[in-house]
Amino acid sequence: MSDESQRTVRKAVIPVAGLGTRFLPATKATPKEMLPVVDKPAIQYVVEEAADAGLQDVLMITGRNKRPLEDHFDRVDGLEAALAKKGDTEKLAAVRHASELADIHYVRQGDPKGLGHAVLKGRQHVGQEPFAVLLGDDLIDERSPILPKMIDVAEKTGGSVVALMEVPPEAIHLYGCAAVAATDDDEVVKITGLVEKPEQGQAPSNLAIIGRYVLAPEIFDVLETTKPGRGNEIQLTDALQTLAEQDGGNGVYGVIFKGARYDTGDKLDYLKAVVQIASAREDLGADLNSWLKEYVATLP
Repeated sequence: MSDESQRTVRKAVIPVAGLGTRFLPATKATPKEMLPVVDKPAIQYVVEEAADAGLQDVLMITGRNKRPLEDHFDRVDGLEAALAKKGDTEKLAAVRHASELADIHYVRQGDPKGLGHAVLKGRQHVGQEPFAVLLGDDLIDERSPILPKMIDVAEKTGGSVVALMEVPPEAIHLYGCAAVAATDDDEVVKITGLVEKPEQGQAPSNLAIIGRYVLAPEIFDVLETTKPGRGNEIQLTDALQTLAEQDGGNGVYGVIFKGARYDTGDKLDYLKAVVQIASAREDLGADLNSWLKEYVATLP
């Protein structure tokens, strides 16, 4: 990666305005991003990923009933004082960690008009800088980070960068999909076209867009004029397709991700994510994995 003094990507935008209807009734009063993944809310993993990549300025695009998100990343003097009095330094450090991760800002999306609209709400805060977008449903294992590589590609090319992952052909219709051309880096491709959730058999590849982007500021002008697409929403994929087609622009690139990703987007995938993350932890993994083997052996 380029020297820290030469970095141009410094800000992250995290859209968190979704209603979380797939997790009702749990999300009736609790934002879906605050559902625990072992002992941390899902959103904390995402902010930690941004901070680990050097993005200390984080803007969350929120909606109604998202106040618990703000409270989680704020100081809680009474709780901290109680833990300090008990001498529970481990829990005190864990509580303070969330409030010290980054400089976090909030703006409301208002009308839920899609991911592209949510990203556009960050324009005033981001300004004319490239920036990262992280979606909270995708958790990236800290042992296989992708943002540093994406930032490096964005800074070298001046273009926008999306994270891509190979998926089975029968599942590609669930994702945005990329048509690509090779570059001199096996991990990087030039994107020639993008399709949001293509019909079965119509996908240009099995490379799916997952929830990490590093976007050139030109995306904002494109989003301003992007008409509602699939689902009658303003799709970020459609705006990126426009950037990929622009003459004289810096283009759109993809970094192919081959690490561990956890999907918390629906109930079954959420449960799988909790088990996978817990089983890899030093403090829980051995006991959990031993129990899992015993439990699986009893299944019909």
